[in-house]
Amino acid sequence: MTIDGTTAVLVHLAYPSAHLQTPQRFNPRCHERGLNAVLVPWQVAPDNLADTMATLRHSDSVAGAIVTVPHKETSAALCDRLEGVAKTLSVANVIRREPDGTLVGRILDGEGFVGGLRQADVPIDGQSALIAGAGGVALAIAAALVEAGIARIEVHNRTRARADAMIERLAKLALETGKTATFGIAETPEATGFDLVINATSLGMHDGDALPFDISTLTPEMTVAEVVMVPEITPLLEAAQARGAKVVPGKAMIVGQIDPFIDFVLGASK
Repeated sequence: MTIDGTTAVLVHLAYPSAHLQTPQRFNPRCHERGLNAVLVPWQVAPDNLADTMATLRHSDSVAGAIVTVPHKETSAALCDRLEGVAKTLSVANVIRREPDGTLVGRILDGEGFVGGLRQADVPIDGQSALIAGAGGVALAIAAALVEAGIARIEVHNRTRARADAMIERLAKLALETGKTATFGIAETPEATGFDLVINATSLGMHDGDALPFDISTLTPEMTVAEVVMVPEITPLLEAAQARGAKVVPGKAMIVGQIDPFIDFVLGASK
């Protein structure tokens, strides 16, 4: 990869940033596609996000940003325009900078996650899902599952108000898209009765993290999926494998997003 004065620069906004895996996949893919672009991790504390995004508007070298925990909802509010499901959910994980400094956001997490499930031959249509977490990535995954034909989603989150807000957004999305999925709150982290069990929190990223679900309720008929990418096999996935469940690691979600990221920010024809 050669970086010169015409290189399009993208920043990966995160806090912390040490766990990021996207640049390692994004930059080689740009090289394969003949694109003069580079993605650089930027560790930005939440209190500094607004100032950072304001700065991005003023550099002609900046093509956009990829956004991860904990900035997906805040960054969406700082965009000038949201496209697709991001507009309904008010969450973004990729931002394109227009030549006039306008910031346009989309959310591709859900598409990547569903793509990973399909590559693993996991059925979605008519199934039920339990999701741990109610942040931006959880919203995006749930929305993509709704569009893919999921029949029922329940959300388990430490903060009930956030879970309620997520359910309201999903119900709005289902109404707008004519889907018939049902939604509810899971008061306990028990997976009994679900086909898909999804960890959409950061639990498992650090040693000593609590498990997002009661692993004693996992069964061989279930699929257990992660958003955490490092370690690849989290304690949750290890426990799920031990109980005979099918597992889908977090890396599957990001692999499916690389080309869509490039197409949205840089343009498929560039």
